Amino acid sequence: MEKEKIIAIIPARYQSSRFPGKPLALLNGKPMIQWVYENVNRVEDIMDTYVATDDVRILNSVKDFGGKAIMTSSEHRSGTDRIAECVDILKLDENDIILNVQGDEPLIQKEMMQDLISTIKDSESYMGTLKEKIRNTDDLENPNIVKVITNIHNNAIYFSRFPIPYCREKTEKIDLYRHVGVYAYRVFFLKKYIKLPESMLEKAESLEQLRVIENGYTMKVKETKSISMGVDTKEQLKIVEEIMKREMK
Repeated sequence: MEKEKIIAIIPARYQSSRFPGKPLALLNGKPMIQWVYENVNRVEDIMDTYVATDDVRILNSVKDFGGKAIMTSSEHRSGTDRIAECVDILKLDENDIILNVQGDEPLIQKEMMQDLISTIKDSESYMGTLKEKIRNTDDLENPNIVKVITNIHNNAIYFSRFPIPYCREKTEKIDLYRHVGVYAYRVFFLKKYIKLPESMLEKAESLEQLRVIENGYTMKVKETKSISMGVDTKEQLKIVEEIMKREMK
């Protein structure tokens, strides 16, 4: 039997209500999408990495730095739908593993990608993702930082933009986690996932991954020790740039 392939796909669109042109925003002289692509491409287990976009500016930028990009429809409502179109274009097998890596995670590390791969290779779950311990209390009230809670089997119970769980006893010390917006799934489940209707919780929180939980599918969540930070605003871009400068010294 042919060995399963592991393919990373980075959905990236130019239009964004909070930060238009975000994938091409410069970080220490390179567009953000290049940082993401190069960091993901360092993982030996990944056979190929692609950027899925609907904008020729992003397509050309990826080609300029030597990356692979696929032009997709501008009608997609989510990055997952965009990835599904890429899967069809690439004619991937049903059991191949897809890694969905957001184009706004320029600090993503090799170890983090290996953690993500393990959530789908080493479990019976339909889907996998990562969490990271929240260290900054300001992040708890930030709706741009999604929180996650899991059960004793490390499967996701819920994702929210609000701090969860609510700690009624303030003296009770409990670790809270932010969701790292990367996903792993096999092709057969991706095809099933995109056919599910938008769920009530998904629409309420504006979090697509809640569709999986609300429809009764398991999602494995692994804690990663690697530190990352997504970029949703220009303010966060400045913070990431400062982090990069410190690490380069």
